[in-house]
Amino acid sequence: MIFSSPAVQAVFAEYETRAAADLARMQALGPAGYAIRDEFLLPVGADAGRLLHALILGAKPQRIVEVGTSYGYSTLFLADAAKAVGARVISLEIADYKQAFATDMMGRAGLSDVVEFRCGDAVELLGGIDGMDFVLLDIWKDLYIPCLYAMLPRLADGAMILADNMLSPEIEREAADKYRAEVAGVAELSTVLLPIGSGMELSVKQ
Repeated sequence: MIFSSPAVQAVFAEYETRAAADLARMQALGPAGYAIRDEFLLPVGADAGRLLHALILGAKPQRIVEVGTSYGYSTLFLADAAKAVGARVISLEIADYKQAFATDMMGRAGLSDVVEFRCGDAVELLGGIDGMDFVLLDIWKDLYIPCLYAMLPRLADGAMILADNMLSPEIEREAADKYRAEVAGVAELSTVLLPIGSGMELSVKQ
């Protein structure tokens, strides 16, 4: 178990149960399922979550920002690791009902004290956060580039950005490829594609 307590592990088990049920329903619905994807968990997955957790434990960032709370699956990994290293997570989400669900789950996991939830437009909210040293970017893919430039002048030296869904789903590949090309052209960032989960682009500010 990578998590710090049985309470966190229990919440993770609930997420995994929901993720499996949501995936089965979405696949059964076909294209109609993707059209209502906001109803589904759509998690980063356990492998990607473990990567996030391990990077935080190793790098010990202090201001962790999650761009896209959704229902809180990845928040759980970020917050558990943040608590272990004495850090805090700021989680951004435009859908209040998703963030309300995540807030409840973090409370049940005993992690409410390390997570600050902010609801609103991600680009605008990023403009008010300085000293970001670890960022998970996982919202609508056409917003990745605007988010990149909103956060870039506010990143701490050595900050990490992890952008999800670089390899799948296929329907998002065009936007993902545009982001990868854009971030590769930013001089102060060193970037590499990690074939973990749905594919993550790891960029580090030099």
